Amino acid sequence: MSDLEGIFVGGGGEGYGEKQHLLLKYANRHGLIAGATGTGKTVTLQILAESFSKQGVPVFMSDVKGDLSGLAVAGSPDHKLHTPFMERAAKIGFDDFNYEAFPVTFWDLYGEKGHPVRTTVSEMGPLLLSQLLELSEAQEGILNIAFRVADEEALPLLDLKDLQALLVWIGENAKTLALRYGFVSANSVGAIQRRLLVLENQGAADFFGEPALDLEDMFQVDADGRGQINILAADKLMGAPKLYATFLLWLLAELFETLPEIGDPDKPRFVFFFDEAHLLFDGAPKALVDKVEQVARLIRSKGVGVYFVTQNPADVPEDILGQLGNRVQHALRAFTRKDQKDLRAAADTYRENPRFDIEDAIKEVGVGEAVTSLLIKKGMPGVAERTLIRPPSSQLGPITKIERKAVLMESPVAGKYEDVLDRDSAFEMLADRAAKAAKEAEEAEAKEEEMEAREREYQTGRRYTGNRVGRSTTKRKRSRRGDSVGTAFAKSMMRSIGTKAGTALVRGVMGSLFKGR
Repeated sequence: MSDLEGIFVGGGGEGYGEKQHLLLKYANRHGLIAGATGTGKTVTLQILAESFSKQGVPVFMSDVKGDLSGLAVAGSPDHKLHTPFMERAAKIGFDDFNYEAFPVTFWDLYGEKGHPVRTTVSEMGPLLLSQLLELSEAQEGILNIAFRVADEEALPLLDLKDLQALLVWIGENAKTLALRYGFVSANSVGAIQRRLLVLENQGAADFFGEPALDLEDMFQVDADGRGQINILAADKLMGAPKLYATFLLWLLAELFETLPEIGDPDKPRFVFFFDEAHLLFDGAPKALVDKVEQVARLIRSKGVGVYFVTQNPADVPEDILGQLGNRVQHALRAFTRKDQKDLRAAADTYRENPRFDIEDAIKEVGVGEAVTSLLIKKGMPGVAERTLIRPPSSQLGPITKIERKAVLMESPVAGKYEDVLDRDSAFEMLADRAAKAAKEAEEAEAKEEEMEAREREYQTGRRYTGNRVGRSTTKRKRSRRGDSVGTAFAKSMMRSIGTKAGTALVRGVMGSLFKGR
C-alpha cells in the first residue's frame, strides 16, 4: 500500500496480524483512541499527528501533560528508547523509520505557552456559554434575552465586561422586559453574574475578546507541503475542565459552521483530536449531546475527521460511539464489575477475529500495543487485530522552554494575537449613553432651576402676593414612554448614583471610575 492511500499505524510480528494502515479516504469518518493511563495513548496521538502532517493534513490536538510538544523537535539516537524503537521498527516492517521534526504552532488560552486563543462572547453564543456556566433553564432564558437585546440595539458582546454591563441593565429593567420576554428574575441575573465572576477568576477573561482566532491560521501548510500541527497547551487549562471542554466544542462547532461541503475527499482537510473526551459528556444535558452527535455526523462531509481520546469507550455516548469508524484500543483494566461490563461492551464493538478473543486481548496488550480496527474498502470495519504501534519520529516527551520560545518566534502567526484589541463594544457604548444622559439631565435641571429663579424674581416684584390658585408647585417628570434600551440603561444608572448601592453598581460596571471617592 502506498503512502498516498494510507498512513502506517503499526502491526506485524510474531503473534500479531498484518500491518495496519489508516486509509486517508476514510480518515474523516472519525475515530476513537482509548485505554487506561500509561498504556500508550499519547504515543498513538503523536504518530497519527506526524502521519497526517506528512500527508499535508493540518491537525489540532490538546497537550494535557506537555508531552506532545516533542513533535516540534526531531527524535534522537541518544534517547534511552532508541534501541527499542529500532527493534520495533524492524519487527513490524517499518523500513523508512527516521527521526524528524514537524511544523508545530503552539496555542494557549492563557497566552503563556503559546499564541493566545480568543473568541468573542457573541461567537460563543448563549447555548455554549450556558453550558460553560452550568446555568439552569431559567438562567439560560435570561442569557438568551441578553443576546437578543444586544442584537436589536447593535451592542457588540466581545468580552466578559460587555455581557456583565448588559446584565446590569437587564436587572434594572426587568419589569419592562417582562412585557415582551416574560418574567425576568433579579435572583437569576445575580446568579449569572456570580458564575461569570467565577469564570473570570479562572482566567476565562483572557479567552473572550479580540483579536479573535482566525481558523485559517490553523490550516497552514509549510514549504514542504506538510500540514501544520496545532497544539493547545492544556496542562493549566485542565484546572478548569468545563472551560476546556466548552472551548474544544466551540472550536469544533466553528469548523462545522465555517467550512463548506466537499463530499468525500481523497484525504481529510483537517483532523481534530478531542482529548479527555469524558469531560465533554459528564453531566452534559441531552440537548448538548444531541448537538455533538449532529456535528459529528455532518462534519464528515466537510472533510474534517474527529477522533475522541479517552480512557474508556463507555465515556462516549453510544449514538456518537457508533459513528467512530477507526478504533485504536489500548489496554483496559477490569478490576470491578463495572470495569468488566465496560470491557465486554468495548469488545462487542469490534469485528471478530477467529484467531483470538477480543476481550482477552484488550486486557492483555502491553504498553505501546493495541487492538485496532480500521476502516477498509467501501468503509467497512476491518477485522480486529493485535497491533504493535510504530515508534514516533519526533522527540518523545516535552521540549525545553528555550526550544518552545524558538518555535513561537518562528511561527507563521507570531505577533498576530499577542496584543489585545479593545474596541468600542457594549460596555463602552452603554457607558457613553449613560454619560450623555447624565449630561442631558444636568443641563435640563440647570435650565429648570434658571426658570424657577426667574419666576421667583417675578413673584417678588408683584404687588399682590396672595396664594396662587390652580397651579402646581411640583416638578414635572418627563415621560419614559419610548425610551430606548440605552436611554433606559442610562437613566437607571444615573438614578443609582449618589447612594452607596449606586456607587457599588457603577464601580462594578465601569471599573475604577468611582474608586477612592
